[in-house]
Amino acid sequence: MAFARALRALGCGAALIVATAGAARAQLQDETQIHPNVPGGQIGKSLDEQIGAGRGDDFTPGSSLYLIRRDPARAVRRGRQLFQRKFTLEQGQGPRVSAASAGDVMATRMLGAGLSDSCAGCHGRPRGSAGVGGVVQTRPDSRDAPHLFGLGLVEQLADEMTTDLREIRAQAIAGSRREARRRGGHGGGGSGGTSGGSGVTLPLVAKGVSFGSISARNGVVDTSRVRGVDADLRVRPFFAQGGTMSIREFIVGAMKAEMGIEAADPDLCAATDPVAPASVTSPSGFAFDPTLDTIERPPVCDVSEDGDQDGVTNELDVALLDHLEFYLLNYFKPGLGRQTQRTQQGLATLRSIGCTGCHVESLTIDADRRVADVETVHDPSRGVFNRLFATASTRFTIVPDGAEYPKLAPARQPFVVRNFFSDLKRHDLGPAFHEREFDGGFVTQFVTEPLWGVGTTAPYGHDGRSVNLEEVVLRHGGEAQASRDRFASLRESDRLALLDFLNTLVLFPPDDTASNLNPGNRSGHPQDPANHGSINLGALFQIGEEGAE
Repeated sequence: MAFARALRALGCGAALIVATAGAARAQLQDETQIHPNVPGGQIGKSLDEQIGAGRGDDFTPGSSLYLIRRDPARAVRRGRQLFQRKFTLEQGQGPRVSAASAGDVMATRMLGAGLSDSCAGCHGRPRGSAGVGGVVQTRPDSRDAPHLFGLGLVEQLADEMTTDLREIRAQAIAGSRREARRRGGHGGGGSGGTSGGSGVTLPLVAKGVSFGSISARNGVVDTSRVRGVDADLRVRPFFAQGGTMSIREFIVGAMKAEMGIEAADPDLCAATDPVAPASVTSPSGFAFDPTLDTIERPPVCDVSEDGDQDGVTNELDVALLDHLEFYLLNYFKPGLGRQTQRTQQGLATLRSIGCTGCHVESLTIDADRRVADVETVHDPSRGVFNRLFATASTRFTIVPDGAEYPKLAPARQPFVVRNFFSDLKRHDLGPAFHEREFDGGFVTQFVTEPLWGVGTTAPYGHDGRSVNLEEVVLRHGGEAQASRDRFASLRESDRLALLDFLNTLVLFPPDDTASNLNPGNRSGHPQDPANHGSINLGALFQIGEEGAE
């Protein structure tokens, strides 16, 4: 079968999950909506067909859970095309913050958001990718939409760092109680504990990143010396100020704020139930525990909560949300352009002037929930368009369970996230980066922006007001003042080498990037995308053809 042939071609016992076959565009409609049918320019399934059998379960063919567990390549491709889909008014697209779209913008950020009819409307560059795009007006000076390459890696790093920090907190609490008992204190914890002993203070270090320290006395925690993260020790990597912890919450919020489409997600609704909140793990493996975290409640969880005059609820079926989350969990990371002696000199300079103190070069995931990885590098012999070539590798195991198609489960092995350049920690970079609020105040701390992909994402800064890399570096102050000053005092040759290295951290169009899944045709017409090669999923479907995607 095609699936087995693809596995042999990859030299492994499982498949790769990343992009899509064919030449897809940035935003797409399905073939039931527009004519004529342009190959590669439309979605082959209607929205109802993409919903299929709904969420279902591991044994319901055509359901989201069935595809995620047994044909993850198809689930990712389904998610990608939902990401590109141009939703219609009949499907719920449209402003629905409130009947009059009026109110307190500080309390309801969606009042300042824009309106799009697809995710790719803001995240569709480079062509066909979950890349960079438009400006979101949630602050007086706007926000620049970030790229979503490597989003699943970011979520996992932040989640594991949170676990590490909270384990240190638990150690401090337990140690303080032991210390209190040793010194004759009661050690009962809580506000009723006595102050016997000096307590316990531990450094808060996760994946080599310091978040200050945490103290406990008789079980009572002191977070006054915690740095770069909230007192709950949850690392929230999404949005410039670090406001959201998970891809699923991000999707539900963006669908509502940017497209006016509501998702009554049963997972997030259960985890945020006002009467009996429950711990829930999403199909992509993110654990929502209401006893540990404040989780973002969907815009509506039942009809009685819907404040809209039209009474519309649950426009985004949970199966579609499952596919979107799984797609972004597995979305490939940025690429690495041509490396030379000069760019390596630039990397060495980046390290020597202290930039990598916050822009940490590489971090390691302990148990990767993705099912595959793609490494994209400059390769003039095999690369066609942009001279980039992507190599796919599998990260799942085959789990037979007696069903016709075995499960393809994440192997949950360690993974080193290279060329990441972030500590996922909040910093104050000085007044030039402070962000005005509608109430006249300022946001002063922002999560360190990962530098991967930075060569493709001008203009720069969370507000997009810096026109090039040199200007955004010179804009740094506050905690980065010393590194900024060292950059400013560099010899011109060293400064240019550093900027040259940053410009090799690139994004790429998946439909135009040759790979070991589709190497392309170097001798073909250069304007025919079919000759560019692609990161192709078609042959990797485990389940037989269900019709065009």
